[in-house]
Amino acid sequence: VVDHLGDGDALALDHRGTAPLLARGIDPVALLRECLGREDGICAGRGGHMHLFSPAHLAASSGIVGASGPAGVGFALAAEHLRPGHIAVSFFGEGSMNQGMLLESLNLATAWKLPLISVCKDNRWAITTPSPSVTAGNMADRVKGFGLPFFEIDGVDIGAVWEAAKKAVERARNGGGPAFLLAHCVHREGHFLGYQPFRMTKHPVKEMAPLAVPIAKSLLRRQGASPTVRLGALGDLMKRIRAEAKEALSPANDPVARARRLLEADPTRLANLEATVRNQVLAAVRAALA
Repeated sequence: VVDHLGDGDALALDHRGTAPLLARGIDPVALLRECLGREDGICAGRGGHMHLFSPAHLAASSGIVGASGPAGVGFALAAEHLRPGHIAVSFFGEGSMNQGMLLESLNLATAWKLPLISVCKDNRWAITTPSPSVTAGNMADRVKGFGLPFFEIDGVDIGAVWEAAKKAVERARNGGGPAFLLAHCVHREGHFLGYQPFRMTKHPVKEMAPLAVPIAKSLLRRQGASPTVRLGALGDLMKRIRAEAKEALSPANDPVARARRLLEADPTRLANLEATVRNQVLAAVRAALA
C-alpha cells in the first residue's frame, strides 16, 4: 500500500506503525533509538514504538484503538483543501471496526468524498479475543452500508495487496473518493513478542512446567464450576492454542516466504536482495546502539 504513496500523501497508523514508516522512508536508526528511549529518536524518546510521528512525512501513529480513523479523515480533508491530488491512508485492525469513532470516520469520509484509503488488517483477533465472538454481522456488508468501494484481498499475497491498493489510490487521486481494503492476514507472533500460547506450542515441556501446579490446583478446587466443565474449558483452550499456532507458524501464511518462492526462479537476484536487507538491518542496529 505504502509503495503507492509519494510526497504530500499522509499516513494515519495504529500501534503497529513501524513497518509502514520504514516503507515510507523514515530513518530506521531514528526509529530504533526511539524504541530505546533515546533523545535522538524520532520523537525524542518519548513515543516508544506505539506513538510515532514524523511531520516531514505527514505520518502519525497512536496506541488508541480506532484513532487512525479520525486522524485519516483529518489528513484527507487537509489534502483535499491544501494539496489537491494527494491522499491519506489509514491502517487499523478489524477489532477497531467496533469503535464508534472509526465508524464515524468512514461515514464522514464517504459523505464528504474524501481521498482516504482505509486499510483493515483482519487477523481475526482483537488482542487475545477472537473477533467473531464480539463482532456481529459481515464486514463487507457493514462497509458497503456506507457506500464505500470495497476490496477484499489475501493480505499475505503481496502482489494482490499491491494491485488492490493501486486501484484504490488512483481512484482517490482522481477525485473518486474513499475506498476500503479488507486484508485477511495472520499474526505470526501473536499479540506481542513472546506470546505465551505460541511459546507453549514450540516448547511445551519448558513452558507448561511452571503452569502445571497452578492448573492442577484450579482443577481440584472445591469452589466454582464442576470438574467436567473445568476440564472441558481447559481442553477448548488447548485446542484453540494449537489451531492458532498451527496457522501462524505455517510457511503458507508467511508473506516473506511467499515472496521468496516467487523469486526462487532468479536465485542471484534473491541472494543479492536478502544480503542487502540483512546488511541494512545490521547497519541500522549497530548505528542505533552506537
